[in-house]
Amino acid sequence: MSATELFSPLALRDIVLKNRIMLSPMAQYAAMDGSVTDWHFAHFAKFAVGGVGLIFTEATKVERRGLGTVGDMGLWKDEQMAPLSRIVDFIHAQGAAAGIQLNHAGRKAGTLRPWEGYGTLDRSVPIEGQQHWEVIGPSPIAYMEGWPTPREMSESDIETVIDAFAQAARRADSIGFDVLELHGAHGYLIHQFLSEACNRRSDRWGGSLENRMRFALETAAAVRRAWPEGKPLFFRISAVDEGGWTLSDSAHLCAELKQRGVDVIDCSSGGIGTRSPTAAAIKRPMGFQVSYARQIRKSVDIATAAVGLIIEPSHANAIIERGDADLVAIGRELLFNPFWAHHAAAQLAEDPDFEMMPPQYQWWLQRRSKAGYGPAA
Repeated sequence: MSATELFSPLALRDIVLKNRIMLSPMAQYAAMDGSVTDWHFAHFAKFAVGGVGLIFTEATKVERRGLGTVGDMGLWKDEQMAPLSRIVDFIHAQGAAAGIQLNHAGRKAGTLRPWEGYGTLDRSVPIEGQQHWEVIGPSPIAYMEGWPTPREMSESDIETVIDAFAQAARRADSIGFDVLELHGAHGYLIHQFLSEACNRRSDRWGGSLENRMRFALETAAAVRRAWPEGKPLFFRISAVDEGGWTLSDSAHLCAELKQRGVDVIDCSSGGIGTRSPTAAAIKRPMGFQVSYARQIRKSVDIATAAVGLIIEPSHANAIIERGDADLVAIGRELLFNPFWAHHAAAQLAEDPDFEMMPPQYQWWLQRRSKAGYGPAA
C-alpha cells in the first residue's frame, strides 16, 4: 500500500502504471533519418532506472514531411522500428511503462535545432543527404514572418496524413509500446486545424468549431482503431492559446475525444503563434498549467496529466492528492535530475530504505544508510 498518492498505481485499460510520474516528451534532435541512436537509449534508460512510472519518448513524426527539424524521431517506415524495440525492452525490464507521442509539424516544419537559433533551415543545403521536405498545413498561412508558407492540404493530403498516424500507431504496438499519445498542442498540425488563427478553410475541415475539430477527431478515431483496445490513448492539448482557443473549446473537444476512445488528456497550453510556454523567456509560477488539468478532469470526467514547472515532490503529490490530475508530467526537472522519482520517494518517506531502486543501487545505498548517512539514517 502506497503511503503517498504520487506513488500509488494507476490502472488505464489493461495497463497499470507503478506510480503517477510521467516523463514528458522532450525532443532530443539526435535521430538519423528518423531512427533513434545510442543517445536515445542512454537518455531514456536513465529515467527507467530512475523510477519514472511512464516514460514517453519524444514527439515522433508520422511522415517525413511532418519533421519539425533535422534529428526528429520518426515512425513512418519499418526500418525505424528495431532501434526503438531495444529502448522499450529496457524500460519494461525496469518495471516502467513505455509511451510514444505521435506528431506532425505541419506549417512548423523545417526549423533549426533550438540551440542553433529560432528560425528556418537553409533550404538550399540538403539534409542528411536528402532533399528538404514539403511544408503543408490547413491553410497557406506561415507560422511566423520569414517562415515558409505551407501548401494548403487537399482532401487527399488529409486522408494520407490521418492514415500515416494510424500506420505509425500499428508500428508502435508491434514494437511493444504500452501507451500512445497524439500531439494536438503547441502549434503542430492537429492544433493548426483546431485554430481559427491558421485554419481559414471553407470546406468541412474549417470554419465552425465542429469542422475545425474534425481533423483531430478523425485522427483520434483512426488511431484508436489501429491501437489495441487494451492499451490507453492520450491526447495532448493546448488548453488555451494566444490565437483565441479557449478552455471551453478544449472541454468540448475533450468530450468528443473521450467518445472516440481517448483515455487521458495531457494539458499544456499555447504555441499556435508563439513558442510553447516553457520555451518562452517568461518567468511563470510553479504548476502554472495545473488548473487546466483540474478543470478538464472535472468538466469532462476524464483522466488528465498536469504539466508545467512541477518541480517539488510535495507539490507533485498534492496535485494527485487533491484530484487536480491523475498524472504529473515532468520534463526539464528530470533532465536535471533523472533520479527525481527516487529522490521524491525518499523525501516523501515513501521509500526510506531504497527498496524501489534496482538492486545494483539499492545494496550500496542501504549500506551507506546503515552507517549513519542518507535519508534512512
